Amino acid sequence: MSIRPVTRDDLEEWLCLRQSLWPECSEEEHRSEIEDYFNHADKLQTFVAEESGRLIGFLEASIRPFVEDCQSAQVGYIEGWYVAADNRLKGIGGMLVGEAEKWARSKECREMASDCEIANEVSLAAHTRLGYEETSRLIHFRKTL
Repeated sequence: MSIRPVTRDDLEEWLCLRQSLWPECSEEEHRSEIEDYFNHADKLQTFVAEESGRLIGFLEASIRPFVEDCQSAQVGYIEGWYVAADNRLKGIGGMLVGEAEKWARSKECREMASDCEIANEVSLAAHTRLGYEETSRLIHFRKTL
């Protein structure tokens, strides 16, 4: 198993993994966002986990100019993080996060941040195991008029 930066040759497999993580997005939305990663390599990076010639996970990272509860002006951010169900609890997610953190340090970031849905206890536990601390919780509201 290896962790490496994504390439254009990975596009279709990466797309399938993204659809598993974010099924509410259309294929066009996914393809547009994937293209952004290739066009903005200075602020966006994706790492993939590959085993036996197929992708089994990915992590999309960015550099954000501001992140709530962070002290620095430039922060590495985990935008999306996914490992296929049959490959979880093997340390692959942690290796993906480690590569993203190295990348963020190479971009002179002093902090790395992330988020998860309030009810996603699995993601919360994974972040905590990797040394991330919860800083706040946010609930969004809406009202149809």
